[in-house]
Amino acid sequence: MNASTRAALAAGAVALAAAACAPGSSAPPAAPSSALSAPSSGPAAVRTDAAALGKVTLTVWDQEVRGAQNAQMTALNTAFQAKYPNITIKRVSRSFDDLNTTLRLALSGNEPPDVVQANNGRPQMGAFVKAGQLRPLDAYADAYGWKKRYPQSVLQYVSYTPDGKDFGQGSVYGMPQAGEVVGLLYNRTKLTKLGLQPPTTWADFQAALEKAKQAGEQPLMLGNLDKWPAVHVFGTVQGQFVPKDQIATLGFGRKGATWSTPENTKAAQQLVDWMDKGYLNKDVNGLGYDASWQAFGKGKGVFYIGGSWLIGELGKSMGKDLGFSLPPGTPAATGGTGLPFAVTAKSPNPDAAAAYLDFITNADAMKVLTQNGLLPVADTDRQTVEEGPTKDMFTAFAAITKQDGLLPYLDYATPTFADTLGAALQDLMAKKATPEEFLATLEKDYKKFVDSNG
Repeated sequence: MNASTRAALAAGAVALAAAACAPGSSAPPAAPSSALSAPSSGPAAVRTDAAALGKVTLTVWDQEVRGAQNAQMTALNTAFQAKYPNITIKRVSRSFDDLNTTLRLALSGNEPPDVVQANNGRPQMGAFVKAGQLRPLDAYADAYGWKKRYPQSVLQYVSYTPDGKDFGQGSVYGMPQAGEVVGLLYNRTKLTKLGLQPPTTWADFQAALEKAKQAGEQPLMLGNLDKWPAVHVFGTVQGQFVPKDQIATLGFGRKGATWSTPENTKAAQQLVDWMDKGYLNKDVNGLGYDASWQAFGKGKGVFYIGGSWLIGELGKSMGKDLGFSLPPGTPAATGGTGLPFAVTAKSPNPDAAAAYLDFITNADAMKVLTQNGLLPVADTDRQTVEEGPTKDMFTAFAAITKQDGLLPYLDYATPTFADTLGAALQDLMAKKATPEEFLATLEKDYKKFVDSNG
């Protein structure tokens, strides 16, 4: 799925998760709070004592508008201002679509917000970095220890080279709060009736699919009418055959890899085999995404490959009958982060803005996210959550990030790759293209971009 669609869907599902799990135009920026007027050169150039910055008004644009998102943001803003009464948060909360529409214009103006949420991908964060509209945060990352807070598999989603060309490495440009991971959802009752345990190896998973088929069950549900859902399924399969470093190179659209390899061919052939064997539902390209996971929640299918953002809604319909795990086999999983918070290059209050980013992503903030039913991107394994699918999700995300096995969404690869990959996967599963033809289509888009990207 493309980055915009994924974030919007994740946001909606997160709100639903909160319901199931929870306990409970901006003004111009204020005058500068420090001498900084350009990106800092090192930790010594920044000030981390927010209480000593004088009177500051921080204008913050976010898209945390839905139930749980808004609740955690409101709680953290209140706590921040209580700790630092000299700093006033002027919050402007917009829907995801509204933020996307207005942010580019706001950042090009003379008085942009101090802090903004920007989509990680090339069309937004990458473009803003290239235009010099976001401040590199390396000095603050060193001063606050952010690079110790987040493993590299998370930091890669907020890293760009200063020219905006290389995604996944370079300077840090944002701080995320929430995480997301694509894994294997399963129906515990159906597995028990089949005499199966949740699979721990890829061979076990294949055997379980076959046993489910022989028993008259639909082994694996997928709705790919919207084209992007199969991207998650292919990414999961790809992780079993292709080395992680190659997937990262391809997913971030860097030079040094190719789609046309025997390993990628095996991954593509796996999807074709699943269709041939009836492991995937026959109407896969004609069934919508929502309809597919809702059908799974009502008992159709034994397995579903999907994201952690589905846990909330499926948990409501399935309860503890729902299981969630990392893809069985190689420790690799497609995933990423929620929209990161970034500091604008023209903000006159970078020290206060960085202190705010630190506060809303520190260990206490991760507890606030957990209390509101969200998946914290850091300290995930230190949270206390109820046994069941939510705890499964927390355990899975903590494990994959610690193993640096979190791999980029493949639609990050090029500005047009979401459309290219989505259409090509539909053709592959409809047998309108062979695995080799499918990969040639991807290679053409990928190579054109990396060759033009310097």
